[in-house]
Amino acid sequence: MLVTVQQHILQQQEDQFPAARGNFSSLLSGMTLATKMIQAKIRRAGLVDILGSAGATNVQGETQQKLDVYANQAVLHCLGARESVAFLVSEENEQPVTIDRSEGGKYIVVFDPLDGSSNIDVNVSVGTIFSILRRPEGTHGEAAVLQPGWKQVAAGYVVYGSSTIFVYTAGQGVYGFTLEPEIGAFVLSFANMRMPVQGNTYSVNEANSDSFPESYRTYLGHLRSNGYGSRYIGSLVADFHRTLLKGGVFLYPPTKKNPNGKLRLLYEANPLAFIAEQAGGHAISGEGRIMDIAPKSIHERTPLIIGSRAEVGTFHQIHSSGRSDRTTA
Repeated sequence: MLVTVQQHILQQQEDQFPAARGNFSSLLSGMTLATKMIQAKIRRAGLVDILGSAGATNVQGETQQKLDVYANQAVLHCLGARESVAFLVSEENEQPVTIDRSEGGKYIVVFDPLDGSSNIDVNVSVGTIFSILRRPEGTHGEAAVLQPGWKQVAAGYVVYGSSTIFVYTAGQGVYGFTLEPEIGAFVLSFANMRMPVQGNTYSVNEANSDSFPESYRTYLGHLRSNGYGSRYIGSLVADFHRTLLKGGVFLYPPTKKNPNGKLRLLYEANPLAFIAEQAGGHAISGEGRIMDIAPKSIHERTPLIIGSRAEVGTFHQIHSSGRSDRTTA
């Protein structure tokens, strides 16, 4: 018997929150609808005028692709209609989008509508990442959004590849659903996903390694000398999805160009860190646990080391040793 994502979410809600009114499940239903709209447009890329630059830049100073704009509009449209949503925060918008609920909205959704969109023209897997937070009572705008990752209610991503897969956690394990095109529904295909304790691959843009901090270069040398293979797609969702299934480690270090890292804390690092920890893995910034960071701005950036316990633990030892050596020098 097929189990759809909506059925699974409702069952989890009944088990965890028997008095719930269905607002949370409705919110996640809106997200799955938006991702179906996005994947339908991606499938037609090359057949309709949806590839290429939109001729503008986003608040990060990055060139917007046409699909970036469409994906952002799809998520804003589908979630903006949900009564439980108070604020929507997107990579593509400078400020939170306020949904006028007269204080009724209880959730905040933070999202990257189309991660890896620079690869869409060459048919590389891309994705959508999202995080759901409760709105603290009496808060508004950015003040409501700036919460550490450990306060996330749920998080997930969708990878648009050879199949479309929706992965999410609500703090009770990680579950994956594959879009069944014949019935138009996401159906359970990965129950209680667990990241292997150790893998045999690492994922990082080694073209930038000359500008990595010394401890990162030492760590990569350690991995290579111990037989690890390099696997780097250049699309965060795709690289993380492989790491979740196969183990290993993904790194996005600080560089001379981006000394604070490049990935966004709220809608890239935090949701994937929540999923990784729920699956038995780890996620750190190099200075501590990703989900313990108190954000100062909605587009704040961070380094990210995420993956299996063994690989992240080894990085922590090497990185900490390097800091100790500098302190005593």
